[in-house]
Amino acid sequence: MKLFKRILILLVAAVGVLVYLNYPKLNIIAGYAAKNMASGVFVAGRSEASLSQNDNNVPLVKLAETEIDTKQEIASASVYGLLERKALYREGLGTVLINDDYDETKDIPKPIRNQPLDTVPYPYGQAPPKDTVFSGVDMDQLNKAIGIAFANPETQKTRTVLILYKGHLLTERYIDGFTPNTPVLGWSMTKSVLATCFGILEHQKKLEMDWPAPIADWKDDERKNITLNHLLRMQSGLEWEEDYTKISDVTRMLFLESDMTQAQKKKPLVAQPTEIWNYSSGTTNLLSGILRQQFRSHQEYLNFPYAAFIDKIGMYSMVMEADLVGNYVGSSYSWASTRDWGRFGQLYLNRGNWNGEQLFDASWVDYISTPTENSNERYGAHFYLNAGGHYPDVPKDLFSCNGYQGQHIFIIPSKDLVIVRTGLAEEPDFDANAFLSAVVKSVP
Repeated sequence: MKLFKRILILLVAAVGVLVYLNYPKLNIIAGYAAKNMASGVFVAGRSEASLSQNDNNVPLVKLAETEIDTKQEIASASVYGLLERKALYREGLGTVLINDDYDETKDIPKPIRNQPLDTVPYPYGQAPPKDTVFSGVDMDQLNKAIGIAFANPETQKTRTVLILYKGHLLTERYIDGFTPNTPVLGWSMTKSVLATCFGILEHQKKLEMDWPAPIADWKDDERKNITLNHLLRMQSGLEWEEDYTKISDVTRMLFLESDMTQAQKKKPLVAQPTEIWNYSSGTTNLLSGILRQQFRSHQEYLNFPYAAFIDKIGMYSMVMEADLVGNYVGSSYSWASTRDWGRFGQLYLNRGNWNGEQLFDASWVDYISTPTENSNERYGAHFYLNAGGHYPDVPKDLFSCNGYQGQHIFIIPSKDLVIVRTGLAEEPDFDANAFLSAVVKSVP
């Protein structure tokens, strides 16, 4: 009996130590689960069961138990009943994690949308796509390429694929539960969306990329030399830890901060601008705060991305989610259907021209697709590149929007291709090179 008691005491102590060491992580785990569940249900219109079985069924996050309150439009989550987190849906702004400081009486404006219907075929309008036959396209090879993307579903976890060629829909495929209109979380593809706002403001002669970042706290120290260009290229030299496996700068920002534009702003320099390349979601949210400074009112800031290009190119399904104080979380949180992600890629393939209107300078595409120093020719300005041959069997002029778990918009100008792939797995589980090279072989 004494031995049993000793073993029991040791087990209780071990559990206590385990909880103590991991207690801070529970905040992040529950926050992720609640936020992902709320957006999946209230933004994407998916079922709680599907999200639990798939999206939240990842290490640690799957430990969280979630509940949905459809009346109040809130999702809550906790791990072993500890540290419950709640995420609230706000119309037009998506969902947000709330905290003890949340004031439900405070009114935050929502973006005003302009979404006229038309009879123009997809991708340039809202009508169904044309049935277009291209004599030079090898459809057997194209179907083989699609098969590669959806092979080994337990490993590659591809959900949707769409291919545009010369501005026409070549093919698309969706797993059960997803349709051409199902909103998909872009994760860091959102960075490219946020960056586009700066390209448009530059086109409108309202700012230039070599301007110093307008941060008052930096004007009396070395950070005063950081430019918009340095921020867009992730080469500011500011300290930042982008590690999602632990409590780091990025997980604290996404799951604990009310105002996500402040996290990177407070960081010191660890190198001079251009000396290092360091991927930072905090930098993108800092840019979201800088974008806010360009407008007299918060309403104008919220309207701008939609009025300037999102609604203009017909991305009506897109929702850019905001943090608790109403700033766009440009690093991570935007939703759009696969077809609408395709429109975004087509805008870049068209070098900023949409139905005859130039939304940003053609030179902006050259800018974002020029390799950034010390990035191993892998990164431009909030877009990924193939200039260094990361995909060895694919043209080097490819540039792309990339997001967590293998969300991709691949733009290949030399082949007139836009390729969208969404899923729950990325390299090496998803073989992007094999898929892309097979698609490229199907067109002239």
